[in-house]
Amino acid sequence: MKSFDPATLHIKDLHALLLGSIGPRPIALASTISKNGEHNLSPFSFFNVFSANPPLLIFSPARRGTDNTTKHTYENIKEVPEVVINIVNYDITYQMVLSSANYPKGVSEIEKAGFTALDSDLIKPKRIAESPVQFECKVNQVIELSDGPASGNLIMAEVIKIHVNEEYLDTNNKIDQKKIDLVGRMGGNTYVRAHGANLFEITRPNDANLGVDSLSEDIRLSKILTGNDLARLANAEAYPDETDVNEYKLIELSSIFIEHENDANLLEISLHKKAKSLIEDGNIEDAWKSLLAFNN
Repeated sequence: MKSFDPATLHIKDLHALLLGSIGPRPIALASTISKNGEHNLSPFSFFNVFSANPPLLIFSPARRGTDNTTKHTYENIKEVPEVVINIVNYDITYQMVLSSANYPKGVSEIEKAGFTALDSDLIKPKRIAESPVQFECKVNQVIELSDGPASGNLIMAEVIKIHVNEEYLDTNNKIDQKKIDLVGRMGGNTYVRAHGANLFEITRPNDANLGVDSLSEDIRLSKILTGNDLARLANAEAYPDETDVNEYKLIELSSIFIEHENDANLLEISLHKKAKSLIEDGNIEDAWKSLLAFNN
């Protein structure tokens, strides 16, 4: 493993390591307004939700690394502490990227990117009609991390109203993750789409789970099973009953035991491969039976 000292890296190289490693990052398409009434729109992937009570979103319009100038979003918020954070899905991805161009101050990125502006209910900045979810926010605090190139300016924005396109709501008024088609930012020019086969579900762990540390050494050090496989096994609350293991061994594993009756090493490998296949199919109980059968 190669190690880096951030203090010795050029800011461009440090920036690339950080953004290439930490992702996908959600994108805040931030709409602001200057004291002169000039509207601005710009995307930021230094963004996330940090609290539900109060509902708090934080994003960072960092200083430019090239010339240390500040962005219009930051300047507007210092003048008018309000912002609409519009969420980005795939349908508006290319428009979102177009809005990131360095247009002169006073030029409306909303118009340049071909978006439709909507009046907000409680604040002055405009909402973006094409965005699936729009958060009207008042800015509670701005934290300037430093005055050097590429330094962040944390905008703490409290949500005071939420607008959701009903197309993306289920019957319980929750966002349907399979419909909203969100987009995240990776390193460089790379983005990721949360859609289709890219989505998967993992249930919360059992509080009384076995834990990887309780697994026998032959399983923990398996050359077949990965860390993810071990974690799925370890989420069980108890081992299968010995009677069930022996029954499974006689019925489902008999051919493996016959094939490798004279080679314990190959038998163990085959049972671990069988278990891995069962884990991938979500059949954790039978995976356990396959592993425990080796010593039964």
